[in-house]
Amino acid sequence: MERRRIGILNSGGDCPGLNAVLRGSVRAAQKLGWEVVGFKDGFEGLLPPGRFMMLDRHKTAGIMPLGGTILGTTNKGHFVAKVGAHGTKAVIAEEIIEQARAVLKGLRVEGLIIIGGDGSLSTALQLQEAGIPTVGVPKTIDNDLEATAMTFGFDSAVACVADALDRLHTTATSHRRVMVIEVMGRHAGWIALYGGLAGGADIILLPEIPFDYDKVIDAVNKRTEDGCLSTMIVVAEGARPKDGAIRTRATAAGEYRLGGIAESVASEIAGRTDRETRVCVLGHLQRGGAPTTLDRILGTRFGIHAVEMIAAGQYGYMVSYQNYLVTEVPIADAVNRLRLVNPQGQMVMAARAVEVEFGD
Repeated sequence: MERRRIGILNSGGDCPGLNAVLRGSVRAAQKLGWEVVGFKDGFEGLLPPGRFMMLDRHKTAGIMPLGGTILGTTNKGHFVAKVGAHGTKAVIAEEIIEQARAVLKGLRVEGLIIIGGDGSLSTALQLQEAGIPTVGVPKTIDNDLEATAMTFGFDSAVACVADALDRLHTTATSHRRVMVIEVMGRHAGWIALYGGLAGGADIILLPEIPFDYDKVIDAVNKRTEDGCLSTMIVVAEGARPKDGAIRTRATAAGEYRLGGIAESVASEIAGRTDRETRVCVLGHLQRGGAPTTLDRILGTRFGIHAVEMIAAGQYGYMVSYQNYLVTEVPIADAVNRLRLVNPQGQMVMAARAVEVEFGD
C-alpha cells in the first residue's frame, strides 16, 4: 500500500529556524506514517522535472541547530507573487502553475507546506486558488506579519543585534566614539526596536517614526555634555528623516536595495559635532547562524501544526502564533497586512522611559 505524501518548501530570504520547521514537520508526518517530499530552492523546485529530496528522520537528524535551510531557498524566479516596494501583486503565469501541478501529481503530493513571508504566502494563496492544496508557515526576521504575534527568525535576529551592540559598546567607549549600527527592517522597525532596547542603544531610528536630524544631533550633544563616553545609535534600513526619502542603492543587476541610511546619519553627526563617528552595517549577519532556543521551539511547533492542518484537510490556512498558542488563520487574511511598530505602543514607551531617543 502506498504511503500518503506531503510536500514542503521554503521560499524567500533564509533565516534561523527554517530547519527546525522541516524537522518538526517530518517527525509529525512520519508518526502518521506519511512520506515527505522536500522541494529544493523554493518554488523553483516545483518546475519539471522537479528538484526534490525525500525527507525522513535520518535526513533531518541534527539539523535543528543549523542556520539557513537544507533545502535551499530563493526570492527570485517564476513564482514571484509580489514586486515593488509596496508589494504590488503580480499574477503567476498559468502555464507555470500547471507545470507545478503536474510535478506534484507525479510525485503523489496531496498537500504542500509553504514556509515564507508575505510574498511567499501570496504565492501560496494563488496556488491554493488554482486548486493546489497549500498550508502556510510564516517566516520573516522582520516580524511584520499582522496575522501572527511572532515569526521564527525574529528572536535570532534580535539576539544578533544585541550581541553586536554589546561588542561595539566597548570599542566605542574606549575611543569616545558615536557608533551608528544599521539593521534590517524595510517597513517595520521591530528588529531595531527590540535589538536596540536589549543592547542598550541610546538612539533608535525607526521607519514608523520619521526623525529630525536636529533632534538626533541634540541628543548626541546632550550625552557629551553629561559626560557619556560613547553614543550608540541603531537605525533600521527603512528609517528616513522627516521630509526625506528612504535610502536605496543600485545594484549591478539594475535593482534598488535599501541601505545607506547609517552613512547619512553618521555623516550628519560627524559634520555637526566634534564627535568621532563610525558605521557598522550588520546586514546578513542577522540572517545567519544558529537559531535561538525560542526560534527552535517556535519553528518545531509551527512544523508540527502544519502537518496537523493537512491531516485535518484544513488547506488555504497559515499557521499563527497568538497568546502563546499555535493556531491558524486563512492565508487570504494574513497577506498584505503588515504589523508595524506603534509609535505610541508599550515598547516605544518603555524605551522612552529609559531615555532612548527616537529623533522626533
